[in-house]
Amino acid sequence: MINENLIPKIGVVTNVRKDTADVKTFRVVGTDGKKLFEHMPGQCAMVSIPGVGECMFSITSSPTNEEYMEFSIKKCGCVTEVIHGIEEGQQITVRGPYGHAFPVEGEDFKGKDILFIAGGIGLAPLRSVINYIRHYRSNYGKVVVVYGARSKDDLVDIEEIRNEWENEPNFEVYLTIDRPQDGWDGHVGFVPAYVKELGLDPTMTAVLCGPPIMIKFTLQGLLELGFSKTRVYTTLELRMKCGIGKCGRCNVGDKFVCKDGPVFRMDQLDELPNEY
Repeated sequence: MINENLIPKIGVVTNVRKDTADVKTFRVVGTDGKKLFEHMPGQCAMVSIPGVGECMFSITSSPTNEEYMEFSIKKCGCVTEVIHGIEEGQQITVRGPYGHAFPVEGEDFKGKDILFIAGGIGLAPLRSVINYIRHYRSNYGKVVVVYGARSKDDLVDIEEIRNEWENEPNFEVYLTIDRPQDGWDGHVGFVPAYVKELGLDPTMTAVLCGPPIMIKFTLQGLLELGFSKTRVYTTLELRMKCGIGKCGRCNVGDKFVCKDGPVFRMDQLDELPNEY
């Protein structure tokens, strides 16, 4: 039997949005104008430019979006540089979905208050989860989003945050940038310190994504506030390679991120060598 997620599907880029100087969001549909395939929040897909290469990216649109898929991609290498040159109407190939999703239908999420903490492009994988929860709002409790970046110009999806998330009932959004900047009257400071400053409820389920150094110090702060590692989730999507764990380059200890992740609880990561 053929595994459908191994077969690349031809996608058409219908919209390109420039979020920051080095991040663009690409909206993709199939050649029939429909969504390429179904996924769950936190899963990834392999995006390929024929003749150039392919890379694994989080699917940043929510599964509840039935019309298209979106990928927020940071320019940081040869393939992503070519991707950033893509124009509307151009064809690419996409295969997936890959990896385990965030357990949004599980007991740690449903009926619970959820805390999202992100830094920089780390908001992209969490956007899918946040908008999934917004769609099924009555199934979840209060949502708190703490998001930071180097500058106000590096905040991804800021229009959606300002126009939609901040106006959502029982939603709290806290934004911060690393250093003072003209035109910014919000909080200034690093995300880990801001999380401790906010004194958040430790009974919440926490979801983290961002630079490794941010995750390290944010986790320390959460533990000091009384959070349990069994209720703190993150994604190691940057460690994903082939998508199915066959090439072996995604291994961390005895785990293969493509097959066993990319979503892990923090207590699960404690069982692995510090290689992530």
